[in-house]
Amino acid sequence: MILIVDDRPENLYSLQQLLELNHFKVDTAASGEEALRKILRNTYFLIILDVQMPDMDGFEVAEAITGYSKSKDIPIIFLSAVSVEKRFITRGYSSGGLDYITKPVDPEILLLKVSTFYRLHQQTRELHEAQEALRQEVMERKLAQEALSHSLDELRSILESIQQIAFTLGPEGNIEFVNRYWHRYAASPDALPDTPEGEPSVAECIGKAIASAQQEVFEVRIKPLGEGDFRYHLLSLTPVWKEGAIGKWVCIFNDIHEQKMINQLLENRVEERTRELRQANRDLEYSNHELQQFAYVASHDLKEPLRKIQVFSNLISSKFGPEVPEAEHYLNKIVSSAARMNSLITDVLEYSKISIGGQFRPTDVNTILRDILDDMELLVREKGAVIRIDDMPLLHAIPSQIRQVFQNILSNALKFSRKGVSPEITVSAERTGEVCASGELHPGGPYCRITVRDNGIGFDERYLDKIFVIFQRLHGRTEFEGTGIGLAIVKKIIDTHGGLVTASSREGEGSSFTIVLPVHQHQLENHIQDSDT
Repeated sequence: MILIVDDRPENLYSLQQLLELNHFKVDTAASGEEALRKILRNTYFLIILDVQMPDMDGFEVAEAITGYSKSKDIPIIFLSAVSVEKRFITRGYSSGGLDYITKPVDPEILLLKVSTFYRLHQQTRELHEAQEALRQEVMERKLAQEALSHSLDELRSILESIQQIAFTLGPEGNIEFVNRYWHRYAASPDALPDTPEGEPSVAECIGKAIASAQQEVFEVRIKPLGEGDFRYHLLSLTPVWKEGAIGKWVCIFNDIHEQKMINQLLENRVEERTRELRQANRDLEYSNHELQQFAYVASHDLKEPLRKIQVFSNLISSKFGPEVPEAEHYLNKIVSSAARMNSLITDVLEYSKISIGGQFRPTDVNTILRDILDDMELLVREKGAVIRIDDMPLLHAIPSQIRQVFQNILSNALKFSRKGVSPEITVSAERTGEVCASGELHPGGPYCRITVRDNGIGFDERYLDKIFVIFQRLHGRTEFEGTGIGLAIVKKIIDTHGGLVTASSREGEGSSFTIVLPVHQHQLENHIQDSDT
C-alpha cells in the first residue's frame, strides 16, 4: 500500500485517483503527525511526501520515519512546487528520500517511478523470504547434523559396549567404524577377518547383503590373529534406512563355536544311537521271528502227544472203565485236561500267527459275519440266541484276522449268557472322523466304528484293562470254558490294523464291545513301508 502525505486535499485527491486507476492501493494523510501515526499502525511499500506543510515539513517527517526501526527501509519520494533549488533537493536526499520530484508532476513519469519502487519492494520481500527460508533450512540441517552426530556417537558407544565383534559399513560396503574386539581378528580397521579356503569370505557375505538390500545372516568361520583355530560365528548384517535409502549397515559377529561343537557332538551321538536302535530293532525282529517260529513249531508238535493221550485215554476208558468206575472218573479228567490243553495250544498258535501278519485288501465284513454264523449255527440254535447284524461297509483289512476278531467276540457273547435268558446280540456300524469310541458321526469319515452288544452276564468295568491281556480270566474254568487268549487276540489284531478296541459293561446287564477300524489302510501301509526301508 502507498501512503500520500499532503496538506492540500486537492493534491491528495488527484494523486489518489491517479494511482488507484492503475490498481495501486492508496492511503492518505493531511499532516506529518497523522502520517507518523498511520506508519506505526500499517505497512507501506512507498511514501509520497509533500515538502511544504505546516507544523512539520516533509524533511522533518522523513527524518522521523527513518528513525523508526519498522519504517526505516520504506522508500520516500518528495514532491515540491516551491523548494526546487539544489539545497532543498540535497536536504531531501540527506533526510532519507530516494527520489525528489518537482511540480507540476508528469503522471506517466510518476507511475513509472511508483512501479519501479513496487518491483523493488516485491523483489526485496522475496529476497527476505528466501533468506528466511535459507536460514530455517540451515538451522534444520544443523539440528539434523547434531542429531546424526549424537546418534552416531550413541551407536558407537553401544557397539563398543557389546561383548562381540561389531562394525558399521557405508552404503557401498566401506568400513566406517569397528569396535575394540575387531582387532583380535583383523590386522587393521580396513582389513577383514580371514576365513578358511573354500568357504564363504566375509567380503562375499557383505556383497550378498548389499545386493539383497535386506538383513542377512551368514555362518562363517574366522580365526583370531596369531592363535588358535577357526571359530564358528554368525555374521548378521542389518541395514539402517534413511529417507528411503540405506544410510549404513550395522554388522555383528556372534561367537557360536561352543554351541556348534555341542550340536555336532549331540548329532553324532544321536546318529550313533539311531544306528544302535536300528540294529537292536533288527535283532529284535529276528528274535521275534525266531520266537514266533518256535511257538508255531512247539504248538504244532505238542498237539501230537496230546492226541495220543486223548486216543489212548478213550481206549482205556471204553475197555476198562465199566469194570473200574473210579479209574474211568480219573480217565475222564485226563481227557478233559487234554482237551483244554489242545484248545490252549491252538489259541497260542493263532496268537503267534498274528505277528506274522498278512496282506491288506478290500474285505466284505458282511460275508465274514454270515460265514461265522453258519459255523455257529448249532450253538446259536442250542442257546436260542437272536442275532441282528446291520449292513457293514467295505474295509481295507486282513480278512482272516477280521474273521478271528468277530469269531471271538460273538463266541464270548454266546458263552457268557445268563442262565434262563435267551442271548440277544446286535452288531451295528457307523462312520466317524476319528479313532474314538464315542466320537461324532461323519457319513464320509475315514473310520468305521463297529459295536457288538449283548445281554449276557457282563463284567465289572474295573477289570476293563485286564480282559484284553493274554491268559487273563474274570471267571473260573468251572463256570465258563476258555483259555483267556481270545480277547488278547482281538486286541492284537485291532492294533495291527491301526484301530481301537474297548468295552463297556455292567454286571448282570450285558456288555458292549466297540471296535474302530480305518476304512482304508494307506497311511498304515506307508508307515510299514517306511519302517522296512
